Amino acid sequence: MMLLRLTLLFSLVSSFYSVLAQETQAKTPKWSAHFQTTIIAQKHSGFNSPYSGLNSLADSVEPTATSLTGTLFFGRTLWKGASFYFNPEVAGGKGLSFATGVAGALNGETYRVGATEPQVFVARAYLQQHIPLGNTAYDIVDDDANQIAGKVPMNRITLSAGRFAIADFFDDNTYCKDPRTQFFNWSIWANGAWDYPANTRGYTYGLVAEMIHPTWALRVASVAVPRLANSHLMEYDFSKAHSETLELEHALSWNKLPGKIRFIASYTASQAPSYKDGLRAIATQDAFLLGVIQGDEEHRTYGGSKFSLGLNWEQQLGRNIGVFSRLGWNDGQYATWAFTEIDNSFNLGLSVKGNPWKRPNDVLGIAAVSNGISKVHQDFLKAGGYGFIIGDGRLNYGREAILELFYNAQLSKFFWFSIDYQLVNNPGYNKDRGPVHAFGLRGHIAI
Repeated sequence: MMLLRLTLLFSLVSSFYSVLAQETQAKTPKWSAHFQTTIIAQKHSGFNSPYSGLNSLADSVEPTATSLTGTLFFGRTLWKGASFYFNPEVAGGKGLSFATGVAGALNGETYRVGATEPQVFVARAYLQQHIPLGNTAYDIVDDDANQIAGKVPMNRITLSAGRFAIADFFDDNTYCKDPRTQFFNWSIWANGAWDYPANTRGYTYGLVAEMIHPTWALRVASVAVPRLANSHLMEYDFSKAHSETLELEHALSWNKLPGKIRFIASYTASQAPSYKDGLRAIATQDAFLLGVIQGDEEHRTYGGSKFSLGLNWEQQLGRNIGVFSRLGWNDGQYATWAFTEIDNSFNLGLSVKGNPWKRPNDVLGIAAVSNGISKVHQDFLKAGGYGFIIGDGRLNYGREAILELFYNAQLSKFFWFSIDYQLVNNPGYNKDRGPVHAFGLRGHIAI
């Protein structure tokens, strides 16, 4: 029934988009209008589990977990070099065990929320200004989602201000960035150790400044963080809570084939408590501290911080194959606040286009990731503590290892269909549970 309601909602939104796109193309050539919808259905196997806790992945076979997102991408040129982008979005459904129990969560299109009914919200609404530097040449860019066709200076400063996902600008990768067309797993399409600032659905407010050169780029950002762990409410007292990110990107060339390397550093100040305080709260049964760690709306305090570093690499190896890797670390002393409970992570993978089997727009991807947490984070979970995404009530620590394999086939001009398999060893860093086999299907429409 849920899938039927979500499909009906998609049909209504798609029809609305088609009419609006025709009008904008005919009357307002300075507009850009695009649409996407993605449906993912997943199941996982039963597995050995001598015990479970509040945030454990269910050890028995669950009913199929289905998610849907639909997004309208509108853009409008304002004045020379300036444009405004507005993205209304609808999202519904849920992940396996409501996206808990695995730090490298299994579906990048789901959120850690209990509501499964489709909800409409504003995903992005931001102003962007390109400022040419020197006597620069210009690139011709095509019309795309949140990109208006036209000339863009090759050497420039770009300022973006408003509501957006900070991952729109940072930690990019050609082969492992978009769970709507590539890998499903959170810790493969993103740097799992970067607790990037966002509300429950992945968005924030703030400012991003980029200095772009044909062979390198420098990006800095300052944005809002959640009021509480995994909250839809954002904290606007920037004197006490904020997040700053810096990224340096450099183009590479191997055997005359393109590649890129990116270094990212981030610092976040929030209301996150330390895991040492969490251990003290467990020992003394301090409801206040336990409430803060678990995202209790009634308990608030400032003073948390998190520093993280990341390395992101991609390299084309031939006409049809590319390799990628991410390495991430954070200090792991304070509770995870926005993304997922990973303090260090390493992934490596391959992406292969379908040219050799005469399917040039198909993609086959395979990747492995190893996730870990700090010693004090381990102690907190072992003592029976919970974050907002993992916690079995006990812990026999082992690194969480995940292998993912997917095939994405283009079946028509606007429709792609994917099959996906993930093997999870030590889900939630617990050697007493698992392994888990997860299977997924994905349908994606982009216009």
